[in-house]
Amino acid sequence: MLCTGVSIREHGFGCDHLGVLLSLLYRLVRSLLSLLVMLVRSDVSKDVELLVLRQENRVLRRRLGGRPRWDHGDRLWFAALSRLVPRWRWAGIFPVTPATILRWHRDLGARKWTFADRRRPGRPRTGAAIRTLILRMARENPTWGHRRIQGELTRLGYAIAASTVWEILHAAGIDPAPRRAGPAWRQFLAAQAHAIIACDFLVVETVLLKRLYVLVFIEHGTRRLHLAGVTAHPTGAWAVQQARNLAMDLADRIGKLRFVIHDRDPIFTAAFDEVFKADGLRAPGLCRGRRG
Repeated sequence: MLCTGVSIREHGFGCDHLGVLLSLLYRLVRSLLSLLVMLVRSDVSKDVELLVLRQENRVLRRRLGGRPRWDHGDRLWFAALSRLVPRWRWAGIFPVTPATILRWHRDLGARKWTFADRRRPGRPRTGAAIRTLILRMARENPTWGHRRIQGELTRLGYAIAASTVWEILHAAGIDPAPRRAGPAWRQFLAAQAHAIIACDFLVVETVLLKRLYVLVFIEHGTRRLHLAGVTAHPTGAWAVQQARNLAMDLADRIGKLRFVIHDRDPIFTAAFDEVFKADGLRAPGLCRGRRG
């Protein structure tokens, strides 16, 4: 079939376009055949080819000299391939050190999780009237801590955080948590370390910059760490199940513990505390922030 100028104008398709399509089809078929050949080849042949490529890479480095420049695509590719090779072999395979690959991964995570869309202007300064009221309550009631003062302000209709009350008292030279008859928080932790187990979430970034949350428990007395679970979407029900699994794993050893402490993360629900209360542990309010 001959391609004439008339046919090109009528059909909008000419010999040049057909040639491009045939060329792309040829390259695709050739790539598929190369892949099939690679799959059926012996391991010895593959290892020989890798050794040849490594030697060629060394020669090119000596010829070019200086320090090569890696773009973002190169860095992402090396970081992804590093998961397929044992770490002790990185130095002999990759053109960069293991520390460099890890640093690239940290930089990628830092550039992604900037939380720029969540940034908002800072909260307004606490009014002078409220500051004066807080200082007056603290001076007239020396035994009140910052949490007690925050509770009294809430009753009066002032919505203010306990941390703000703490900062105001601290700036005025007033102890935000005056000592009472009981031990201080530091003393309590030191005295009850053998009976305390604490929990919190760690954040891990994968090679593809997917954020995973790791729930860990640590026994203060023995410093033994328990990996409870890993998930991309932690929920209260998930945390409760991990607490049940931990209680089963500890078995008889859980009887030696008395307190479980954690922060005010809403994932740690009342049902989470009930799992440990069933085994005789307590979740004291002192463990959820500064003492008031």
